[in-house]
Amino acid sequence: MTPETVGPLSRLVDIMRIPPRGQEVHVEATAEECAALAQDFGLPGIQALSGDYHLQASAKGIHVTGVVKASITQICVTTLEPFDSMIEEEVEVDFAESSGMPAEPPTDIHEYEPPDEIVNGQIDLGALTAEFLVLGLDPYPRKPGVDFSYRDPADEKDSPFAALNKLKGSK
Repeated sequence: MTPETVGPLSRLVDIMRIPPRGQEVHVEATAEECAALAQDFGLPGIQALSGDYHLQASAKGIHVTGVVKASITQICVTTLEPFDSMIEEEVEVDFAESSGMPAEPPTDIHEYEPPDEIVNGQIDLGALTAEFLVLGLDPYPRKPGVDFSYRDPADEKDSPFAALNKLKGSK
């Protein structure tokens, strides 16, 4: 596993070094990593990106809980103006060796979430941080205070449909 294969943010953790009581891990993206991720995700900017995690060994592998926080710049879909926003995304993910993963998902596919794979005895908390940043992005971001209100053209007197409405009403 190399940083080129997982993206610009990579923080590998050796699972064999996780103590029985668990381990706290903090991931902080550098300015260069933020710039590369912003370009990858089509954002004007990422000012800060971090993840705070608790890693705990489980019978199936490694259980990771935590939170990803980011300060980003997005483009408003209504005004097309850039604006700054904060993202905070809760994380809960299981990692398992590929040999420990079930061959088939349980019968109720909607409740099955397969674990992420442990590769070469390591998990990548940098890639996990980037993944949860993307999950926290609003696909239709709006600048605070901007409201998109739909106006019905039939309500306007100068509408091209106003004449048709008059004809329809005269029958």
